[in-house]
Amino acid sequence: MKLKRREQLAFRFGMGEQVRHYILHKAQSCPAKKRIVFAEGEETKIIRAAAMIQDDGIGNPILIGRPDVIAQRIETLGLECDLEIVNPETYSRRNEYNEAFYSIRQRKGVALKDANIRLTDPNVFGPMMVKMGDADAFVSGLTHDYPEVIRPALQIHHTAPGVKRAAGAYIMVVDNRTYLFTDATVNIDPSAEDLAEIACLSAEFARQLGMEPRVALLSFSNFGSTPHPLSDKIRKALELIRERCPDFQVDGEMQADTAVVPEIIETRYPFSQVKDANVLVFPSLEAANIAYKLLARLGNAQAIGPILLGMGAPVHVLQTGDEVRDIVNIAAVAVMDAMNRSGGCK
Repeated sequence: MKLKRREQLAFRFGMGEQVRHYILHKAQSCPAKKRIVFAEGEETKIIRAAAMIQDDGIGNPILIGRPDVIAQRIETLGLECDLEIVNPETYSRRNEYNEAFYSIRQRKGVALKDANIRLTDPNVFGPMMVKMGDADAFVSGLTHDYPEVIRPALQIHHTAPGVKRAAGAYIMVVDNRTYLFTDATVNIDPSAEDLAEIACLSAEFARQLGMEPRVALLSFSNFGSTPHPLSDKIRKALELIRERCPDFQVDGEMQADTAVVPEIIETRYPFSQVKDANVLVFPSLEAANIAYKLLARLGNAQAIGPILLGMGAPVHVLQTGDEVRDIVNIAAVAVMDAMNRSGGCK
C-alpha cells in the first residue's frame, strides 16, 4: 500500500491511526535503515511482524533463533522475505561477545564460563548485539515477563547518561486526544526525585512525538487541598522539575479530572501553569497501570506501548501476547529511538 493511501486511511480512522502513522512514517523516513534485533525470532507473530517491517521499510529486522526452524515457519506462513537470522550458538563473533559481557559483569559475580552460558539467553545476546554495534535496537517480551527483558538490558546498557532510573510510558489515544501515561511499568513506588526524572523524560518523549508537553503531576489532592505525606511528595517533585527541566509547562499536585478538564482549571485554579494536560505523571506504578488498563478496556482507548524511557540504548519491551500490529508499532518506536540517539539517520 502506497504511503499516500496510508495517510488517507490514517486520517479517516481517527487520532489513534494518525499517531501510529506518525511513528511509522518517522521510522520509514530514514534511508539508512536501523537494525532491530528480536529475541523471540522463532515466534510466528515475530516472523510475520518482521516481514512487515522489512516490506514497509521501517527497519532491517534480525531474528534470534535456529535458522532451520525459522525458515520452516516462514515457508509455512507463505511469506516471501529474506530475513537475517542469528543463532547465538554459532555466531561468528561469539568469543568477542563472551569477553565483552565478562568485562561488563566480572565485578558482579559473573565468571568467564558463566558469561558463555548467559549469552545463550536471547535476552542477553540481543542487548549485546546492540552493545557490540551489530544491531541498533532490541525488542523482546512477547513470551517473557517484563523483568526478564529489562533486567539484563540494564545490566548491559545501564540508564542513559545523567539518568538514574528508567521509566515506562504508554501513548493513550482517547477519542481525538493523545496523552502520555507514566510510569505504568517500571517504578513501583517512585520518590519525589524519581517522579521529577520521569516527568522530564516523558516531556522529552512527547516532543519526539510532535507534542508540546503540558505535564500534570497527579494526586488525590488539588494544590494543597489535602495535606498528606503522599501529596507532599508530589509538591516536592514539582519543585525539582522546575529546577531541572524549566523548559516545559508543569504543575501539580492535581486530581485526574482537574488535569484534563480545562474548565476546572479556569474556574477553580486559574493560577495553574497547566491547563488541558497531555502528559500525566501518576504517583505510583499501580495507579498508572490500573488507569491505562481500565481506560483501554472500558473506555475503548487505544494504548501504544509500553515505551521504555531513559535506557542507555534503544531497548523496548512487548506485552505478553501482543498482536503483529503491536509488534510493528513497538519496532517503529525502537527505530525512532535509535534515530534520535544517533542524531537522525546516521
